[in-house]
Amino acid sequence: MAAPHAFAASAGTNSLAAMLSTFSASHTGQLSYYQPNAEIYAPGDRASALYQVEFGAVRIYRLLADGRRQISAFHVAGEVFGFEASSTHVFFAEAINTCGIKAYRLPPEENVARELLPIALQALIRAQEHMLVIGRQNAAERVAAFLLDMVERQGGLPQIELAMSRTDIGDYLGLTIETVSRSFTRFKESGHIRLVNARTVEIVRSEALRSLCE
Repeated sequence: MAAPHAFAASAGTNSLAAMLSTFSASHTGQLSYYQPNAEIYAPGDRASALYQVEFGAVRIYRLLADGRRQISAFHVAGEVFGFEASSTHVFFAEAINTCGIKAYRLPPEENVARELLPIALQALIRAQEHMLVIGRQNAAERVAAFLLDMVERQGGLPQIELAMSRTDIGDYLGLTIETVSRSFTRFKESGHIRLVNARTVEIVRSEALRSLCE
């Protein structure tokens, strides 16, 4: 299977980063600080703002009928979240670690709305590609795709910081924490990655990881 677009290096990633940087520099938002695991919004809350991560990381999730948690997205520094099709939120947004979050009140001015449209479309594309990964890739392929995605979202540098826990990653990829940990261990033993510490991963052989997603 071809590697999903979001998990491959592309001009689109750099273009989105530039748009986010321009948006942040051009518009003033209210900055709030959140402690680890603090709730930013919950299902049923009025969707009255968009949010941009200044620092830290955020998880977006819902609770299934059986009580399990399903994470639909992670957002890292610079990224915008909170887009909704209705007037209320349908997911939880929660700080993973200590976060600085800027809130931009809705409805936006016309010029702001034009700037937000490509950012919203990119978020939709990322969500669609995430569902493709979950539906069609095995455990090792999902973890490899996740690591490559995080590389691109953190500027393309080979060493990445994972704010999220192995449990978070499992809830995002539809895997158990044991399966995620085994995949990390196998990638380490095969020389694909180096585990600097529990949250820092150095990608040693990116092409080997990419080949798993093809």
